[in-house]
Amino acid sequence: MTTTPGTRTPGPRNSLTDPAPAPGAPLRFAYGTNGFGDHRLPDALRVLADLGYDGVSLTLDHQHLDPYAPDLPRRIADVRRVLDVTGLGLVVETGARYLLDPWRKHRPTLLSAEADGRARRLDLLRRAIGIGAELGAGAVHFWSGAADPGTGQDEAWARLVDGCAETVAHADAAGVDLAFEPEPGMLVADLAGYRRLDDALGRPDRFRLTLDIGHCRCLEPHSVTRCVELAADRLAHVQIEDMRRGVHEHLPFGDGDIHFPPVLAALGAAGYRGLVSVELPRHSHAATATARHSIEFLRSVALLKEVVPV
Repeated sequence: MTTTPGTRTPGPRNSLTDPAPAPGAPLRFAYGTNGFGDHRLPDALRVLADLGYDGVSLTLDHQHLDPYAPDLPRRIADVRRVLDVTGLGLVVETGARYLLDPWRKHRPTLLSAEADGRARRLDLLRRAIGIGAELGAGAVHFWSGAADPGTGQDEAWARLVDGCAETVAHADAAGVDLAFEPEPGMLVADLAGYRRLDDALGRPDRFRLTLDIGHCRCLEPHSVTRCVELAADRLAHVQIEDMRRGVHEHLPFGDGDIHFPPVLAALGAAGYRGLVSVELPRHSHAATATARHSIEFLRSVALLKEVVPV
């Protein structure tokens, strides 16, 4: 590890331990850097601040704060200065496609058959936690991954629980919350899977949840607003985009079939105070236009009072 947890304390815009605002407090919108893959990271941060975003979901990747870069401490300091100037809140994400393996997307994982692969994923999570501590991140986001062919469900779950327990220990030591995301197609794909994993870990306080609004529409058995209600007690991070039922494709707002006014109303009613991060990783070719459309859409929806069920 080339960096150690720093002493920069997350401010009120990030902290999950601060007193909760009253239900109906304004939501805080963010945008993911995996949708700004063609921008330099400082430029992307300044664009998002200029557009009026409250925060950023920073995916650690070769082009955006590479956690394996030899000059990582300097890069972290540069990012911290931009965050301080812009006032952007932060979540650190670890879902880079080819950071650990140039041949296999999102591999290796905590479930990988090879012990070396699992160790590489754990090392990335340790690095992300250290970077998150340095930057005052509200949470560090990660997911389970999918089991390798030939790996049984019991063995995959045992590896996941072991890996998450080790990661929670590092997060505890660094004072950083984790935000685990159920992901379609992975071992933990839905809220029920997250609850099973959380119970297996003993419900540690720092093992919290990322709720992806599109995923709720894609595969959950509940309405999207009901998913918000079911997740509220563990919620550390929200990702948001449009999506269609049964199709895992992240879409710009208006291109899917989610009705958003009651979704944002449900987040507000729950007193959620973390970041609501737009997740459009395939739109870097039109990053600034897509980010502008997204914040305009979310602001307009947030002003509506309609709360009909999704």
